[in-house]
Formats: sequence, C-alpha cells, structure tokens
Amino acid sequence: MAASDIHDTISTVWRIESARVIAGLARIVRDIGVAEDLAHDALIAALEQWPDAGIPRNPGAWLMGVAKHRAIDHLRRGQLLERKHDELAYEIDAASAPPDLDAALDDDVGDDMLRLIFTACHPVLSAEARVALTLRLVGGLTTDEIARAYLVPEATIAQRLVRAKRTLATKKVPFELPRGNDRGARLASVLEVIYLIFNEGYSATTGSSWLRFDLCEDALRLARVVAALAPNEPEALGLSALLEIQASRLHARTGPSGEAILLGDQNRALWDRLLIQRGLTALGAAERISATRGPYTLQAAIAACHARAASVDDTDWHRIVALYDEMLAIAPSPVVELNRAVAVSRASGPQAGLDIVDRLARDSALDRYHLLPGVRADLLVKIGRLDEAREEFERAAALTRNDAERALLLQRAEAIPRRS
Repeated sequence: MAASDIHDTISTVWRIESARVIAGLARIVRDIGVAEDLAHDALIAALEQWPDAGIPRNPGAWLMGVAKHRAIDHLRRGQLLERKHDELAYEIDAASAPPDLDAALDDDVGDDMLRLIFTACHPVLSAEARVALTLRLVGGLTTDEIARAYLVPEATIAQRLVRAKRTLATKKVPFELPRGNDRGARLASVLEVIYLIFNEGYSATTGSSWLRFDLCEDALRLARVVAALAPNEPEALGLSALLEIQASRLHARTGPSGEAILLGDQNRALWDRLLIQRGLTALGAAERISATRGPYTLQAAIAACHARAASVDDTDWHRIVALYDEMLAIAPSPVVELNRAVAVSRASGPQAGLDIVDRLARDSALDRYHLLPGVRADLLVKIGRLDEAREEFERAAALTRNDAERALLLQRAEAIPRRS
C-alpha cells in the first residue's frame, strides 16, 4: 500500500475511533484535555509505525491499547500508579472486548461516550463552549468545521476549546454521568450536541463522502440512550424520533459511487421502514407528554410528513409550512427560514419561495452558507431564469467544502441548457 493510501487510512480510522479513545482515556485520567493529548500521542505512533508495519487487523483496538499505555506512563509520572493499578489492569484487559449496550443500560448507562458528552456539557462552561468541546471530542470535527457549522470565525472556536478544557481541569469536574437534577440541567446541551453530531454525519462539512455513517450511528445510539434515561422529557423523545426518521433515509442518500442524491430523487423503497416506525412511535410519545412542541419534536413532525408520503408531490407541504411557522415562533433562525422557503415553494409556487430566499440573501449571516445559493438556484430553474440559476449553482459549489456535494452542484449547473 502506498504511503499516501496508508495516511488516508489512518485519517479515516482516526475520525471513526478518536472519540472512543478519548472517552476511554478520560475515564482513566479524569482529565479531558490530558485524554485528548494522549489520544493524539497514539495517533502519532500510528503515523510513525503503520507505514512500515502495515495497518493492524483491529486499528481501533491498536490505538486504544497504545493510548492506555501512554496513560499508564502519565499516571506513573504523577505518582498515581499504585492507586490506579487495579483499575488500569482491568481497563487494558477489557480493551478488546466488544461493548455490551444492554449491560451498559443495566449499569445506568455505563457508556464512556455518554459520560464524555455529559462532562463536556457541565454547567461551569458556557453553552457555546459545551457544544464546541463536545463536537471536537465526540464528533471528531476540526476547529474549522465547528466554526463553519456556527458561522463564526475559526479563532473564536479555538479560544472556546482551549478555555473549556482549562476550566474543566481547574474546576476538577468529575468524569461521570450525573444523576437527578444535575443530569436534567445538562440535558438541553447534550441533546443539542447529539443533534449536531448527527447532522455532521448526515451532510458532512468536508471530505470526499457526503455521509459519515459512523457519526450518524453514534448520534442515533446516544439519542436512544438519552431518551431511555429521560422518558418523560418530550424533547429527548423528539430528538430520538427525528434521528430515527432521518437515519431511515441514509442508504438512499448516495448512489453506487457515493454520489449525493437529494430528497426528491431518492428511491423511497430504500427507506428503512423499521426506523421510520421507531421514529413515529417516539414522536407520538413526545406529543402525548406535552402539547407544546419544542424544536426537535417539530423537526421530527416535519420528517414524519416526508416519511408518510409516497412521493414529493404527495407530501403535505402546507402542514410542513405550518410546522416551520411554529418553529420560527420558538427558535427563529435564518437557516429555519431558508428551510421554510423550500416548503413554501412547494405549497405556493417557486416565486413565493424565491421571494423569501431573496430577502434572506440580504442577511449577512448566510453570506458563506452554501445552501442559500443552492436553494435559490433550484427555484430560479423552476421559474425559467436559467442563466442566473447556473451562476447560483456554481456559487454554491464554490462555497461547499464537501467533494460529493460540490460535484452534485456542478453537475446541476452543467445540466442547465445555455442560450445559443
């Protein structure tokens, strides 16, 4: 295997396994910042050794094993080895054992990833810092990817991450799953982080793949666990419902070569009906608990409209517009308005949607948001303004950093006939 291919493989393994490695180390060293440093030491070891020795049969276990030995060295230097010896020996012996989710649930969620999220969402941190830190540690997102997700400068996110890790260390925040009121106080941040991790997997910010199944699977699993922990919290159920329904479409979102396929072009026979049913059940439970729907429950209700429809034309777009109106009343944002514009275009015609998009185009918050010109291009095609549509597709392609999405946008631009 060529050195460049090995490095690409290491990069892929790291994106998949880094969160689990960091979470496992954090349970040992009780310091998220130190755990991240030790995990990166293991990554450096892989970069140094794998090009000559080859990719291990189980690269994730290799990284975890190296990282845990680094943790032993760290604890020895801190003269903590004797106190930790028995615990560490157990951890290393168990490194190759597959996770047992049922056992974890019996142990009140003995899950390192969930502990990592709840620790990173501790109230000593600002809401912005909690989300940034968890996306970095659990989602494996780079500083730049987090900045793009929040439409803020990269330097701002970098400062939040440094300060957050320093605060957790100086405040000696324990690496644990909180109980009672403490758990409830962190729930909103935890739900937001799980939601954002899933979104990054569902539409990857960068890279050659439009989807990151590993992130979607982690987020869906965590959403199910949190919903089980908080069965009377409608938004926990709402998030679980949303992710179940969205995950049902994953295998229809890409073609044989990994090319992106938009909702209107998807083969709905490929949608997973079991996941849809799980989502509808969770949505029903959320709506029975509270007549007032939160953002996740509303998004789940929108997703349910798509899931119940046999085609795009059969979709109840008027209901979707009403649900977006309800969402804007409690959680206004230009991105929600853009999504609403798409629904309006289906319910009331493309010009009605374009009027909304043109107004949003004057909002500087969406200057670098590639979906704005992408949506505008689609609407311009429908009303026959083809030259403008081509330019908007090309602008959207220039703004996105995902190769598969860029290829789709350029393909749509090239498909527009030119005037002779």
